[in-house]
Amino acid sequence: MTTFLRDVGAAMGLALEVVVEPIEDGTRITVAGEGCDVLLQRRAAGLDALQHLVNAAFRREHPSRHIVVDCLDYRKTKDSELRETARLLAERARTTGEPQEIGPLNPYARRIVHLAVAEDPGVTSESVGDAFMKAVVITAAG
Repeated sequence: MTTFLRDVGAAMGLALEVVVEPIEDGTRITVAGEGCDVLLQRRAAGLDALQHLVNAAFRREHPSRHIVVDCLDYRKTKDSELRETARLLAERARTTGEPQEIGPLNPYARRIVHLAVAEDPGVTSESVGDAFMKAVVITAAG
């Protein structure tokens, strides 16, 4: 993975520093280096594309585990914000009894929301929509 990411970076004119580390449910890859902030432009579209490439290239080697690609802790920060939003919406769904919706979200972001909601036994979540980007609806259980 390290060589692959360095080669992709070189093709983009970037000298990427790549760190691969295991996480609870997969692998976290952190890229850094001068100019890597180009991956974070346009709401991190480049980072999302890079993550998609890495997942497509290494899916067979990591069939049941997730690969997360991050740059300058962008994804780590956004994931924390998304988890907190999901928890707040779960609390609101439980207290008001009204479904709460977040999205549209890509599959990676939906997974973050579903995992955060699953920590609260008083609510459930489901993805709705028929496109790549779907919303997540959080409802009170029972």
